[in-house]
Amino acid sequence: MSITERLTEGVRTALANAGLPEPPTCVWEVPRQPEHGDYATNAAMTLARSAKKPPRQIAELIVKHFPSLREVERLEVAGPGFLNVFLAPAWCANALREILAAGDHYGRSEAARGRRIRLEFVSANLLRSQGAAVTTEYYVNDAGTQFEALARSFEARVLQELGQPVPLPDNGYPGDYLIDLARDYVSECRAKGADEMRALQSRVVASERERLEHFGRWAVARILEQQRRVLRDYGVEYDVWTSEQRDVRDRGLAQKALEALATRGLTYEKDGALWFRSTEAGDDAGDDKDRVLRRSSGEVTYFAVDIAFHHYVKFADADRVINLYGPDHHGYVPRLRAAMQALGHPPETFEVLIVQLVTLLRDGQPVRMSKRRGEFVLMEELLEEVGRDAARFTFVTRRHDSPLEFDLAVATRQSSENPVYYVQYAHARIRSIDRQVGEQGIAVPPFEQADLSPLTAPEEQALIKRLLQYPEVVRGAAQALEPHRVAYWLSELAAAFHPYYKNHRVIQDDRRLMLARLALCATVGRVIRNGLELLGVSAPESM
Repeated sequence: MSITERLTEGVRTALANAGLPEPPTCVWEVPRQPEHGDYATNAAMTLARSAKKPPRQIAELIVKHFPSLREVERLEVAGPGFLNVFLAPAWCANALREILAAGDHYGRSEAARGRRIRLEFVSANLLRSQGAAVTTEYYVNDAGTQFEALARSFEARVLQELGQPVPLPDNGYPGDYLIDLARDYVSECRAKGADEMRALQSRVVASERERLEHFGRWAVARILEQQRRVLRDYGVEYDVWTSEQRDVRDRGLAQKALEALATRGLTYEKDGALWFRSTEAGDDAGDDKDRVLRRSSGEVTYFAVDIAFHHYVKFADADRVINLYGPDHHGYVPRLRAAMQALGHPPETFEVLIVQLVTLLRDGQPVRMSKRRGEFVLMEELLEEVGRDAARFTFVTRRHDSPLEFDLAVATRQSSENPVYYVQYAHARIRSIDRQVGEQGIAVPPFEQADLSPLTAPEEQALIKRLLQYPEVVRGAAQALEPHRVAYWLSELAAAFHPYYKNHRVIQDDRRLMLARLALCATVGRVIRNGLELLGVSAPESM
């Protein structure tokens, strides 16, 4: 049970003893100023109407009837009815034992056990840390107009590589990466000999359908191979790679979805096309107009395929679906949400996070784009320059819906300006203490046997109280799908530890104090390691 859960139980007991109703929730905050306590709640203010008493009087009754808890030194009433709690220093020091005993499980819980979540990658480790069964997914758009545009573009690049002056199609992909792919394709054909080159010549004069299918599938397979490699370098492994063609279209799921919507009276014919009544579907979807599901040509739209994908594939083994969309997809969200509600999925089971773009800088100045790539910088180029840890940590230092300015110079700087370096360096410093202990032959008994009462310095108490907050930071980050909370908290912990390390000697003649401080450092290191692991960042032994 976390410290706030214990405090909440104390408040509920006090209210019951005072003959007052319980609050629906008891929200705790960490005051910015230490003189206002270690935790504070406005529970008394939320009860004023139901209890028919002034908030301050309710808070005073809570203080009067609050049970004796070894965690609490004292309680104070502030302002119009805030309840401030001051933790007992002795209890705080001994709480280190619980953290060390929990080890790599500290910060984890079973709050989400039994929940099945399918997401396109955000907060996966956080959700798993709360007991949820998470399936991470990569959706491959290998069908429809996008696939056709890729196939035509790649075919044109192959013909250009063969010396034919063929222009790119009007809706083609201009990126130079297709030039590289075409060169690889032709080189592989040549390496296989004359028969393969004759086969290549026959392909370029085959029917349009055969040509697009061949060149499109080859390009998709090679691009996916490259993406898997880069993602692996970044530390990302998806559980499922779903193909739009194989897993949705070939199974006839789009037509099945249209029939399901029609059964509910949510489709109609107009101008030869089939429309979805998205303005009428769902309780809170709020789409601004109806949407086409099947064009007058008989071709189903991408929207219809997407409905089928979500309903029959994603929700097949999930209670909650979480998508990430770019900033240009705001308008798409209401129609898809309407469709999900129309097919029986409650609003809270489908969530879309809009992710803002990243601006790359170097010492505050925009980074010049790659000459070969044109309008974008490849992820592999970024990883090559700053490394996996800096990239991963930096990307989660902001909310997903806030623009991020990624300064490459800062990400490679070995100073407090670089957040990942500052956090990792705290862990490395603690490991260096352990090595010094071993080199000096200092006998250190198990930490559960150490006397932790010497940890009375304000900086030590502040560190311990911050460590006690970690489980709730993780839980809150998981619930809100905001991994930046963990990154920010780790930066604050490192910022508190570094000056403590400089100003308080750990290895010293006072053995009792030394053992207590070694336990504190070990706990800080353990929690930093746990937090970095959640973010997919390493905790180095030395730097």
